[in-house]
Amino acid sequence: MVSTKFTTQLKTKYGIEFNNPKLLEEAFTHSSYVNEHPHQHLRNYEKLEFLGDAVLEFTISDYLYRHFTNLNEGELTRMRSNIVDTEGFSEFAEKFDFSSEIQLGNGEEKAGARSRKTLLEDVFEAFNGAVFLDQGLEAVERFLQATVYPLIDAGQFSASRDYKTDLQELLQQDGPVKIEYQVLEESQLPSHFLVQLQVNDQVLSQGEGHNKKAAEQEAAKTALAKLD
Repeated sequence: MVSTKFTTQLKTKYGIEFNNPKLLEEAFTHSSYVNEHPHQHLRNYEKLEFLGDAVLEFTISDYLYRHFTNLNEGELTRMRSNIVDTEGFSEFAEKFDFSSEIQLGNGEEKAGARSRKTLLEDVFEAFNGAVFLDQGLEAVERFLQATVYPLIDAGQFSASRDYKTDLQELLQQDGPVKIEYQVLEESQLPSHFLVQLQVNDQVLSQGEGHNKKAAEQEAAKTALAKLD
C-alpha cells in the first residue's frame, strides 16, 4: 500500500489526489510482488510505464520547444535525451522519495532492487502514466512544473552533452584507442540493457538503460566520471 504520508505529500505539494487510488497502487507495484501475492489479483506497473514514457516524452518535448527557442533540432533532441535517460528519471524518483513506496517481492528486495536506477526510472514513468489516466495531461504538467521543469531551467541538463563522443575525444587525444561496448544482459519485458565498456580490451565501466543506446551513454558517463 502507498503510504498516507506519500498521498498527503502528493496533495499538498503537487495538488494531486487520485480519483482511482488503484492506479496509484499499480504504479508502484513490481511484477515480483504480484507473483508472490496471486490471491490479491494485483497488476504491476509495466503498462503504466509504457504509457508514462510516451506522456513524458511529449510533455518534455513540448516544454523544450517552447522555452528553448534558441536551440536547433539536434540540440533539443540531445537535451531531451539527457532529461529522459535512466540517470535523469531515476534521480527524479529518488529525490521525490518514490523508492520507499515500491512494492517488491522478497527476492528483489534482498537483491537491492529498490535502489536500482532502471527500476526507479520505471516507477517514475508509471506514476506519470497513472496521473495522466486519472486526471489528464494538465495534472501531469502541474507535477512537472513543480518538480522537473525547474531543474531544466536551472541548467542541470546540457543540450550538447554526448557522453560517448566526449569519452572518445578524451581517450583518443593522444592517438587511436580501441573502444568497445558489449551487451551483457538484455530483456524485453520490461526492456532493460546492461552494457560493458572496454578500452583496449580492459573493462572500464558498465551502464544500464531501457535501450542499448541509453545503456552505452550511461557507461560512457560513468567512465568519464572515473577518468575525471
